Amino acid sequence: MVEACVSAYAQTTAMCPGDHWRALDNGGRERVTNSALSRILRRPNDYQTISDFLLNVTRRLYSKGEAFAVGIRNDRGEIGELHWMREGTPQIAEDGSVFYSLSGNEVIDRRFDFSAPVPARDVLHVRLHTPRHPLKGVSPILATALEQAMSGAALNQQIAFYLNQAKPSYILETDEKFTKAQRDELGAAWDAQTRGAGSGGTPLLTWGLKAKQQTMSASDGQLADLLKMSDQNVALAFRMPLAVLGVGGTTFASTELLMQSWIASGLGFCLNHLEESFGQLFRLKGWPDEYLELNTAALLRSAHRERIEALARGVISGIYAPDEARAYEDLPAVPGGHGKSPRTQQQVVPLSYGSNLQPPDPNKAIAAPAPPAQAQPEEQDDESEGEDAERERQYNPAEIAEELLAYRTVH
Repeated sequence: MVEACVSAYAQTTAMCPGDHWRALDNGGRERVTNSALSRILRRPNDYQTISDFLLNVTRRLYSKGEAFAVGIRNDRGEIGELHWMREGTPQIAEDGSVFYSLSGNEVIDRRFDFSAPVPARDVLHVRLHTPRHPLKGVSPILATALEQAMSGAALNQQIAFYLNQAKPSYILETDEKFTKAQRDELGAAWDAQTRGAGSGGTPLLTWGLKAKQQTMSASDGQLADLLKMSDQNVALAFRMPLAVLGVGGTTFASTELLMQSWIASGLGFCLNHLEESFGQLFRLKGWPDEYLELNTAALLRSAHRERIEALARGVISGIYAPDEARAYEDLPAVPGGHGKSPRTQQQVVPLSYGSNLQPPDPNKAIAAPAPPAQAQPEEQDDESEGEDAERERQYNPAEIAEELLAYRTVH
């Protein structure tokens, strides 16, 4: 169970791609692609991928309580390489400066000399709870020491029990009296049909023999419950839902809800802890101005239906533009530039919209709509021009339209 929990954290973290983000003045954010951190997140060194690097760092973090990596700076003073180190020991100078003695990477040990301590500004040090020293983390495995000891003792006893063959699968019963030679002959015949090369054969019983199968006893059931409880305690110490490990049933209706539950409990802390440690090494301003984000959307690659339904709802509600939703699925933009702006339905209006409309005056009759304009001859007499002016004064289209709109809003 300990191995399952540690592997789940390490492998899941390695699945999440990271990006360097910077906040914009308009409230949005932009992805930074020309920084030292963005290059490290694509390739930390020449012999490891970022997935390999995060896998080893996270595994070391949860198995030992802390993980180390050393940054090698280029000619511009930027960190151009980041190498995972298996062992690290913090040292505090007389003035309070922090240095690290690093070892445990056979590749980097042949390239650089680490006989002298490395200053903390060049070291990625990720650590969990530090109960004894502010620079020395401990693993949650320490909280499961009692469960591991109990499980180990119970399993060792059962292994010795089964190796001694103290519990046969079947017992042969009869009321007949056998001599020792007959018992040995009967036992050999039974073993020849049920053990080794003859496993799965059909023994023929005579002399009133009856084969009685041995079932699990109450003590065996108690042992199984004890081991199950021990596994639950280990998972609880790692804040790991058992459903993620495929143990027991699940109360979640979808994969997304299961992953969100884990992100809210244990995985979210793990990712945020790594992000903040990287931010400290690369001197980022911190959230929300400038930060590293490990994207958990990659965990829902197999949940295609849930992902598409969420994007469709975001487009309909006007949160996403069609092009933005298509970008999540690595699809090109809509041709002609018609998908750049978010969309919504016309009847969705702000609450203040109704206050701008005045109700109609009940003492004033609503005039009939203006008749359609008739084509007039080019030359008109003075009497016709007077009638047109009177009709225009009587039927003002703008005034009638405003009164109709107010009347429909109220009634």
